[in-house]
Amino acid sequence: MAILRMREIREMSPDERRRRLEELRTELSRMRAMVRAGGAIENPGKIRELRRTIARILTVMREEERP
Repeated sequence: MAILRMREIREMSPDERRRRLEELRTELSRMRAMVRAGGAIENPGKIRELRRTIARILTVMREEERP
């Protein structure tokens, strides 16, 4: 899954953001499970990028909640 930039996240609809957030969280949990099981993942930096993208989405969501 491609890493999203703030501009791209802000352009998404709220429903699309929630859906993408779920997808990213699912992918992150799968990657973490592979690491715990002792498997080698192709790109170890992908976990870090997933975490950062999740944080970006949550930041935009919280910004929009504020009055």
